[in-house]
Amino acid sequence: MVGRDEAELIGLQAAAWLAANDELLPVFLGATGASVEDFRTGLSDPGFQGAVLDFLLMDDAWVRAFCDEAGLTYDLPFQARQHLPGGGEVHWT
Repeated sequence: MVGRDEAELIGLQAAAWLAANDELLPVFLGATGASVEDFRTGLSDPGFQGAVLDFLLMDDAWVRAFCDEAGLTYDLPFQARQHLPGGGEVHWT
């Protein structure tokens, strides 16, 4: 089971993976309206890490690519998301 500290570590790993991905980073920035500077300053914010995981979880291929590179099981990003701000909320609309 993932705890809060491990969730933040996974969120930070996901942000680092996204920052190194020249194809996906602009998509994330465009979807969120964040700037590169916002991205840099948000890295230590658990809420921002949750937003990165939300983005990552939109596509199974992204989850697999991240987890394969990070050496994580495919279910860990979802588990980590549940422990970061906003992760327990479900929005059906």
